[in-house]
Order: sequence, then structure tokens, then C-alpha cells
Amino acid sequence: MASQSAIGIHDLSFATTEFVLPHTALAAHNGTDIGKYHLGIGQQSMSVAAADEDVVTLAAAAAEPLIARHGTDRIRTVVFATESSIDQAKSAGVYVHSLLGMPSYTRVVELKQACYGATAALQFAIGLVYRDPEQQVLVIASDVSKYELDSPGEATQGAAAVALLVGKDPALVRIDGPSGLFTADVMDFWRPNYRESALVDGQESITAYLQAVEGTWKDYTEQGGQALDAFSAFCYHQPFTKMAHKAHHHLLSTCGYDTDAVDVKRLIGRTTAYNAVVGNSYTASMYLGLAALLDHPDDLTDQDVGFFSYGSGSVAEFFAGRVVPGYRKHLRTEQHREAIDRRGTLDYAAYRELHERSFPTDGGDHPTPVQTTGSFRLAALRGHKRIYERR
Repeated sequence: MASQSAIGIHDLSFATTEFVLPHTALAAHNGTDIGKYHLGIGQQSMSVAAADEDVVTLAAAAAEPLIARHGTDRIRTVVFATESSIDQAKSAGVYVHSLLGMPSYTRVVELKQACYGATAALQFAIGLVYRDPEQQVLVIASDVSKYELDSPGEATQGAAAVALLVGKDPALVRIDGPSGLFTADVMDFWRPNYRESALVDGQESITAYLQAVEGTWKDYTEQGGQALDAFSAFCYHQPFTKMAHKAHHHLLSTCGYDTDAVDVKRLIGRTTAYNAVVGNSYTASMYLGLAALLDHPDDLTDQDVGFFSYGSGSVAEFFAGRVVPGYRKHLRTEQHREAIDRRGTLDYAAYRELHERSFPTDGGDHPTPVQTTGSFRLAALRGHKRIYERR
């Protein structure tokens, strides 16, 4: 690929919440064998949002280091991907734009298609940079996943935001070649407007996910994509980390390869470290996997990575990226690990209280308790308006 048309991820940063609930506490509450969580779904803990945290505060925290390093002069567009939307009309990205002090000459839009939205945002960003190589696009994926207490999905909850700076001559990963696409009308996971927590048909969701793996790969190869063994690693959407392993087993089997468990672990294992302790972050999930892969000690220079992005309902995409020489100089490994390590541990009762907390809908003045120690917080709901502040 010629340097002038090399476009991809120039920088990446993620943020997660103030609190964490270990799965040992969840297992003790509901009497579940901890092996069901640690081994069965591959999860160790879940990030839990403080009362004054939401998708906006997480997004601003993830994006702030990118703005600090690169400035805003070339960022003409912010694309905010979420399925935890806070408003039916106003983009959550506009709040982030304000919190970060970005200039008015910026377009800001919110995208939604379950967990796939961030990949749509990335592809739109690539198109904008291709049209005008001097501009950069800030892509933010931010979600707080929530299921009903004592439901099968409760153990997969989590929260995080990933910010990507997309531009020419990227310092981390260039996006190469065609995409394989797949859409099917299924009801595996959804959240009606009148519900705060999602509904999920677990078995249908796994079936739909694997169908999409097969469908995207078929289209990818028909579009002239690379052979399966050209990839050194695969980043899958991770509603729980074992789903990535299950998906790659399915892809290998579909393509007639040996599904040797050690080989699957080699190709997938480096991408699951952050998701295993953060939980499902919906749109941010696959890109949290990319962060874990890049932060791993293995040198990935000039190696190809396969990406499978899935959003229930369902829309999916398979595409490829190549890790750029010198990428290690631009990583934020220490910052990422600190974001995870700094979380305060909740007991089950405190988690349950946060889970059940919601704003009244009467339009009154409802301040939030100060819980987060992060740079941004949701200070109140006042006259039906969300009030954010920078600490």
C-alpha cells in the first residue's frame, strides 16, 4: 500500500470505571461454582460504573490522552459509537466535544448497531481520511453493559471506552484490503426504549454470532481477502472471553483446519487479558482486545491481525490490519494497566445498590454523589438535562 493511502489507527487509549466486582463475590452471592465464571466464560471480574460515571465520562477519559498528545487542529470529525445511549436525539459525542474543549469546526455524530457500531465508525473514519488525508477522525466506543440482577447475562456485564485516532500514515495499525460483511434479522439481544437493561436469548446469540463468523469470512474471501494462515492473531468481539475461542474454533473448522486448542490459544489468548477483568464493553470490546494485543510483550511488527466485529440483531464484519513498525513507541501500556488496577473493589451489596440506581424522571434537580476520582463526572440531572463537569 502506498504511503499516501496508508490509513488506520494512529493512536489508541482506553478508560474504565471507578469500581470492580470480582466474580468470586458474584459466585458467593448466587451459589455458583466459580469455575463456571473463571473457566466456563473466561471472566474474572467486571467493571462497575460509579453513580457519577456513564458513557460520556468514560469516553472523555479515554479520548483526553489522545487530545493531549496530538491536539485538535486536524480532528474534523468525532464519531461516537454506543448502544448505551443517554438521549434519543442528542449525540453523546457533543458532551465529550465540550468536555475536551474541542473547536466548533467539528462534526459530531452518534452511531448505533449493537456492539458493531465502533467498526462502522472506524470504516466511516477511513473514508473521510481517504477523501481528505490531512484530517483526522476521533472514533470513540463507550458502553456500560447492564442485565437484570440474577439473570444469566449478569456475569458478563462490564464497562469501558476506547478512543481511536484515525488518520494517514498510522503509527499503530494500518487497515488493509477488503471487508467481509454479513447482516441477518435475528432477535438474539435487544433493549427496547422502555427498558434500562438488555434482553438476551443466550443460545440464539451464540448461534447468530457463529453464523456471522462464517458469513463474514465467506464474503471476505470472495472479496479477495487473505488466507486464514496469513494472520498472526485475531481480535474478536468478546461478550465474554471464551466466545472468542469458540468463534475461532468455528472458523478453523469451517475452513477445514485442525482445531488444536494450543494453536487457538496462541492466536486468541493475547487479546483477552483486558476483557477478562473488565467484562463486556459492547462497542468497545473488540478494540479493548486490540489494546491487550498491542500491549502484550510479543513483537507484532509487520504482522497481520484479523478483526471480527459482531453486533447483535445482527451486523458483522471481518477485516484485516497490519501492525506498523515502531508501534511500541506509541503505546500506553502503563496507563492502560493503571486504569484497570486503580479500580476499587465492591462487595455484592454495594454493586447491587449501584446497579439498581436510576434518575427520577420528574425533571427536578437530582445531584449525584461524588464517587469517581476520574477527570470527568456526571454531576446532576437538572430539568431533564445532564450536567457534566471536569474535575
